[in-house]
Amino acid sequence: MKNTVALLQNYLLENKLDNPWRNEEPLFTNNQHHKLTKKGIAYIISKYVTSAHKTSTLLPSTVKPHMLRHSKAMHLLQAGVNLIYIRDFLGHVDIKTTEIYARADTETKRKAIENLYPDLIDSNLPDWSKDQALLSWLAELK
Repeated sequence: MKNTVALLQNYLLENKLDNPWRNEEPLFTNNQHHKLTKKGIAYIISKYVTSAHKTSTLLPSTVKPHMLRHSKAMHLLQAGVNLIYIRDFLGHVDIKTTEIYARADTETKRKAIENLYPDLIDSNLPDWSKDQALLSWLAELK
């Protein structure tokens, strides 16, 4: 993705990492310049979630790295990306693991079902909202 490439290029320049693939240095490091671990990433996310809670109630009380991974997979699925590509993006070996996301996405299911059936309502129906007699009769039904 172009935006990710641009961000990564800026990160490499800012951290003076000319070619991180040539040497054994980790690409992302912690304060001690050691490889950033899963726990380190969880700590960073937690720190920013705690900060965000000071101004917003939209975030859940805890956000874990896997939640971001799950959200990205769901967004790809909802955008119509093939499960095979999502599997490769997530690094799953077996497509069955990726299919969990497809089973969880009810919005995509609803859209797929709607696309299978023709419209049951004729689009040439008259505009009843201007029929005062009908509106009066409907109002009396209360």
